[in-house]
Amino acid sequence: MYDLGTTFGNATVAPGTNLLVSGPPLSGKRRMALDVLAHGSERGEGVIVVTTRDSASRVLNDYEALVSDPGSVDIGIVDCVTKHQGRSARDTDIVKYASSPEDMTGIGIKFSEFVEEFHQQRGIENVRVLVDSLSTLLMYSDVQTVFRFMHVFTSRIDNADAMGIHVIESTAHDEETLNTLRQLFDHAVTVEADGAVSTTIPDATPEQLER
Repeated sequence: MYDLGTTFGNATVAPGTNLLVSGPPLSGKRRMALDVLAHGSERGEGVIVVTTRDSASRVLNDYEALVSDPGSVDIGIVDCVTKHQGRSARDTDIVKYASSPEDMTGIGIKFSEFVEEFHQQRGIENVRVLVDSLSTLLMYSDVQTVFRFMHVFTSRIDNADAMGIHVIESTAHDEETLNTLRQLFDHAVTVEADGAVSTTIPDATPEQLER
């Protein structure tokens, strides 16, 4: 089981669970997702972040500020931003690069490489995954393409007994798009503009988020 930490009243979810976190800009949903990942790092779990909005360096800086011992964190970042901005980059032990948010095949390959490395080379059984965000994918591809990709992606999380958190901007898409994508996820977390949080996760008592 994956303990979600104090953000959700220490509720737990089963391996293979995928959560959709939706909310307007600046509502605190990204920080909430990172807090859940950081709670796993404190328990010795692995973390994989697929970032379609920020560079890997930004993600790593933000994440290391949330954990007590950054040097001991097992983290892998799939960066879909750096090469898309025209900057050269080579894969490292921590960062693998996709060419752009539109390169879903590349994103899936880099993600799968990290999953294999964590399980086979690093001996890490429990892995928490963050995708930030689905809204960027929808900027470059239609909803049917994103749906098909995320169907495969969430299935990989399930098959790896990992836990996935997927962030989307609720105000950037129509309700039909949101409802289409919601079908892929086991539970929903909704963050309001004032920081109020509601969720379908059993036994969860989410905190009000500070803005």
